[in-house]
Amino acid sequence: MEAQTRIITLSTGHHVWTRRVGTSPIRMLLLHGGPGASHEYFEIFEPYLTKAGIELYFYDQLGSYFSDQPDDPSLWTIDRFRQEVDEVRRAVGLEDFYLLGQSWGGMLALEYALAHPDALKGLVISNMTASIPSYVRYIQWLRQQLPKEIQEQLQSHEERGDYESENYQELLIEHLYKKHLCRLDPWPDAVVRTFAHMNQQVYNTMQGPNEFVVTGNFKDWDRWAHLGQVSVPTLVIGARYDTMDPADIEEMARRIPRARATICPNGSHMSMWDDSDAYFDAIVSFVRDVEAGQF
Repeated sequence: MEAQTRIITLSTGHHVWTRRVGTSPIRMLLLHGGPGASHEYFEIFEPYLTKAGIELYFYDQLGSYFSDQPDDPSLWTIDRFRQEVDEVRRAVGLEDFYLLGQSWGGMLALEYALAHPDALKGLVISNMTASIPSYVRYIQWLRQQLPKEIQEQLQSHEERGDYESENYQELLIEHLYKKHLCRLDPWPDAVVRTFAHMNQQVYNTMQGPNEFVVTGNFKDWDRWAHLGQVSVPTLVIGARYDTMDPADIEEMARRIPRARATICPNGSHMSMWDDSDAYFDAIVSFVRDVEAGQF
């Protein structure tokens, strides 16, 4: 499979890593989550989507793994990342393309679609609700389903600000991450590498200490009222065991004028891994329908 790696210089002078795989007039740019994660957990996209005739563009956002990692918290804002996406897509020559974002990347993809609809042929919002308050509401509901003693232990650590303790991290892994982030056991190597390479400054600045505790600068982000302005064909993907409410995913598709929703029946937040066939079948069907003018 033909591949090409390019380093893009941003207007800020920083550098970001990109990699194109495949050759096709159908082109898709991938926005990873985190914020501050990496493209690595997207490696599974290559065998599924290039086989379907889609040219893929992987990239590590500024602050992530192969890209520059400046020690400057002022860079970690939604507005700057949205501008970065536009600079990257122009640098690699993408016009009339598909944009797929997962988790934080889904938030960023929605922001991009609202700001630059003319550049897009289609939008895929993966494992992301339309607002952080909606996410917090649902993840707190998931937390309330845990045994009372586990909830009390989590709360005790959080009241002390003891987010890095071994016990607290083990509780998160066992009762949140293994059930709602990725349900495979063991986790795939690409997922393990992604978490190992997480840029904590980016994550903590925008999200907060962890998935349960959202105190970062995007905590008030809410786009429910703007979904009707999304003008491009859109696929919204969620999963039964996701940290995002499946009902939110379906509501997003109702509010976006040209949209459909897919809920992966066996998947979690990384449903591309733990419900791969359902996840990629939905993407391929969506792209084929858009290409055929049937969407």
